[in-house]
Amino acid sequence: MKVLYFLVTILALASSPSFAYDPSPLQDFCVAIQDPKDAVFVNGKFCKDPALVKAEDFFEHVNPGNTSNALGSQVTAVTVDQLFGLNTLGISLARIDFAPKGLNPPHTHPRGTEILIVLEGTLYVGFVTSNQDKNRLFTKVLNKGDVFVFPIGLIHFQLNVGYGNAVAIAGLSSQNPGVITIANALFKSNPPISDEVLTKAFQVDKSIIDYLQKQSWYDNN
Repeated sequence: MKVLYFLVTILALASSPSFAYDPSPLQDFCVAIQDPKDAVFVNGKFCKDPALVKAEDFFEHVNPGNTSNALGSQVTAVTVDQLFGLNTLGISLARIDFAPKGLNPPHTHPRGTEILIVLEGTLYVGFVTSNQDKNRLFTKVLNKGDVFVFPIGLIHFQLNVGYGNAVAIAGLSSQNPGVITIANALFKSNPPISDEVLTKAFQVDKSIIDYLQKQSWYDNN
């Protein structure tokens, strides 16, 4: 019986708020520093004095994006960097504009799940699962009013397959979800990833890697 009481006590302590998990990261990294006076920011943003907060701190206007680019799309993000009132609230959004045949290329959000609703047009969307799930591809053609979810961290994309422009709104489960565009990260990193790594990873000749690295990889975010 004493053993049972001991186990119950341990479980109770483990589930108490004092044993809560670490907060999720809100940027790519947050290196610890010994002296707080030398700190740049915390995990997120410093908070404004509540007495100085105004309605404008919670307001942002979003214009249609310019889709005259190589991808034919433009993502207009509203994260904590644009709307300071989002700080600590764990949400953000983005407006995505597409020209005909425009593409929001394969990318991931390392810190947020995305839920997307189509406001105008027709989109072919999808995501790829992790290696453990054998990289399964889930796709769907979305029309006006349709909603689709992209789980956190998984590679996903959206392609305008209609004959006109398309517009979508994406909600994200982080004030700073981040974005990693796959092609840009691999072939436009700074400094460049070595040819030896990329040729072996993709199992192609160095000339192909050199060609890809010389391309002007457009960032639509």
